[in-house]
Amino acid sequence: MDFETGMENLTSVCDDDCDCSPDPALLTDFRRAIHALGGKWKLEILFSLMNGAVRFGALRRSIGGITQHMLTSQLRELERDGLVARTVLASRPLQVEYELTDAAYGLLPAFKEILSWSRLYGDARLVASRQA
Repeated sequence: MDFETGMENLTSVCDDDCDCSPDPALLTDFRRAIHALGGKWKLEILFSLMNGAVRFGALRRSIGGITQHMLTSQLRELERDGLVARTVLASRPLQVEYELTDAAYGLLPAFKEILSWSRLYGDARLVASRQA
């Protein structure tokens, strides 16, 4: 069964003297990026931190529906991947702030592109899914 993906016009025809197999290093880099951003709540967390440092409780309230356990887990992964910095404030009771790292701010152009894509194609996807 043949079907079109919509990307056929973006691909080039391979010549006899060209190697058309994907570069494994590029695939590895892509996987690393997708893993760092993949997760049910990671994009929401990153978006919520775009305006500066936020304490844990305020961050949890800003993301409706996330549990404390899930937020903690996702923040640890984002911290491990170098996208979020955790700061323990010297106060009683103990308070913790989270903020984006320079690496996360480096994603802003990509986020803007994803937002543009969503505005351009998002409605069409919703209409198609409702018709199916």
